[in-house]
This record gives sequence, C-alpha cells and structure tokens, in this order.
Amino acid sequence: MRRTAASLALASALAATAVVLAPTTTSAATPPVKIYKVQYDSPGSDSGTNTSLNSEWVVIKNTTSTNRSLTGWTLRDRTGYTYKFPTFTLKAGATVTVRTGKGTATSTQRYYNRSWYVWNNTGDTAYLKDSKGYLKHSCSWSSVGTGSKYC
Repeated sequence: MRRTAASLALASALAATAVVLAPTTTSAATPPVKIYKVQYDSPGSDSGTNTSLNSEWVVIKNTTSTNRSLTGWTLRDRTGYTYKFPTFTLKAGATVTVRTGKGTATSTQRYYNRSWYVWNNTGDTAYLKDSKGYLKHSCSWSSVGTGSKYC
C-alpha cells in the first residue's frame, strides 16, 4: 500500500511539473495571406482629392514562399465598402497595396476607384475574405493614433 501511495504522489508531482514546464502559445500562426498594414488616416486634411484618397491604403502580404491566387478575394470595411480582386496572383513573399482612390492597377498597386474615403479614422475593421467568403484575416483600430496600424 505504501508503494502505491508513494507512486501516486510521485506521478502527481511529475504531472504538475509537466504542466508548469509545458510551452505556451500566445499568438496564432501567421496566415498565408494577411493584412500587413493599414493607413486609415490620409495625411493632412481630408480634401477628397485623388492624391488624398490614394494616401489611404491597405497593404496585403503573402507570407509564404508560394504564389497565391487572390482572384475573387475581397477587402472590405465595417460599412461594407468592398474591393474585389479580379484575376490576380500575389507572388511569394510579395505585397500589394489597395488604395482608396483611382489609378491604374499593377502587380503591386490596386485601386478601389472611389471618390470618397473608405476607412474610418476613429475606428474600423479591415476584413480580407477569400473567393468563397471565408474570413482569412482582419485588422481593427479604435482611434486615430498615428493614422496607421501594423496588423
């Protein structure tokens, strides 16, 4: 009986030690495609010029070593202003910047083609969804602060 009690005590002590020494994970794994940075407050006054509108943007990053198709993916805010990617491939490790105003799309720059701002300076959320509508990443802010946020 003494051996059983001693064995039980030793097993309990080892289990407690294992719990204390077990590694903890506090952050989720980096998604393959993510919102990297949002410039939600265009520098200067909100004049509504195309230059000002294009100074409001979202950078999306491919964090992998594989090209990723973003065809049909969407980027939207809480209000529902949505940019939908046409046929588009984000190269491995590359970024694409989606600007609010008008411009000519390239492999690194895309445009909402809007005539007013998308991102609210006092708080908003950017949502990145795949072509099936599944949320892949989001980024939120609640005050003007520096006018931008790394996600």
